[in-house]
Amino acid sequence: MVTDAIGQAHARAGDDARIVALVPSITELLFELGLGEQVVGRTGFCIHPRGAVRAVPKLGGTKDVDLAALRALAPSHVIVNVDENERATYEALCEFVPHVVVTHPNAPDDNLELYRLLGTIFGREREAARLGERFCAARARLAAVAAELPPRRVLYLIWRQPWMSISADTYIARMLGLVQWQVVRPHDGARYPQVAAAELASLEPDLVLLSSEPYPFRDKHVAELEATCAAPGRVHLVDGEMLSWYGSRAVAGLDYLAGTAPRLLETAA
Repeated sequence: MVTDAIGQAHARAGDDARIVALVPSITELLFELGLGEQVVGRTGFCIHPRGAVRAVPKLGGTKDVDLAALRALAPSHVIVNVDENERATYEALCEFVPHVVVTHPNAPDDNLELYRLLGTIFGREREAARLGERFCAARARLAAVAAELPPRRVLYLIWRQPWMSISADTYIARMLGLVQWQVVRPHDGARYPQVAAAELASLEPDLVLLSSEPYPFRDKHVAELEATCAAPGRVHLVDGEMLSWYGSRAVAGLDYLAGTAPRLLETAA
């Protein structure tokens, strides 16, 4: 038995397990663990690994799952996430899915438990252990880089009209914290707070990072923010998948941050 993020115990699944993943990073992780042939459903946002997922039926989005289509697939296991899926979806799934596995990695190091959870349930312990070793190696490489970097205050934006940022209680913020970058935000208590245009400059960030997702920020938005925040050279586009996706993508994400952080600091100097 192994326990998921909300304390539910799960026994080892059989080789005939039929898995639906309602979390993009989890779908990618399942393929990485060698379970691609058992993934029978996904969301439209589950786009990795590209090519391989095209054969897997789409079931709507993470927030608007097509429950009727999902039921028709007769999954034995559905994997959800506390942040990305609605509680009402979880409760509905529990009525007809034998095993609903809940995940909630909220910091980079939580990936090790995530690998162990899914590796144990689906009989991929060796694959999960190897992935964990790769994660730890990338974590060590990043730590060596971070030791040479100064602390910085960072405004990380994920949306426009309205501007939206992140709080310290998020996976992204803890990822950035690995290189001593502290996120700044309005003090409204939200995990993903709105930021009034007039507040942007008053937050006085050392760096402004524009994520490639969920809003598709472009170069024109860099120019807009440089003018708004009076921050020429301190506004940058970053790969949101690398900084926000957990699972197997987290390994590449750690190396991405190790390479990106020094470069952005040089530009802002």
